[in-house]
Amino acid sequence: MASRKTPASPLAGKATAPRDQWLRLDSQLCFALYSSSLAMTKLYKPLLAPLGLTYPQYLVLLALWEQDGQSVSALGERLSLDSGTLTPLLKRMEQGGLLVRQRDALDERRVLLNLTREGRALKAPARKIPETLACASACTLDELQFLTQRLHALRDQLQRSVKDAV
Repeated sequence: MASRKTPASPLAGKATAPRDQWLRLDSQLCFALYSSSLAMTKLYKPLLAPLGLTYPQYLVLLALWEQDGQSVSALGERLSLDSGTLTPLLKRMEQGGLLVRQRDALDERRVLLNLTREGRALKAPARKIPETLACASACTLDELQFLTQRLHALRDQLQRSVKDAV
């Protein structure tokens, strides 16, 4: 049976680094991700305001621009949102005229989401947002793609670890 290697600790081999280094705020991956997420969300706010969108609404639209007509449960899985968070968000978007929720004719337990003309029309002005964020990050396209892939891999690994721990 092959043994699974644990990645080397970033502090491994540093005789001068006490184990308390692990407890420093700036050593915490979770804090780096959290504070980066806050900074990213702050950057999005003025970009989304002219479109009348919040960041979670923008994420919903991104997913529906990729695949319109998905079920609420599929969208929730894609966005990692539970129904208690997603349902009020979708209701507000429906009231705002961006999408329509309707029961699936083949399975009334499923609710399908379809963009309205207004929801589809926001795609054109939203096209400038990723470029603006790329400029703000001061990263090349290759660097952004690599970072995004690494973060997806990290997320997937953490989700597997959570499932394994349960």
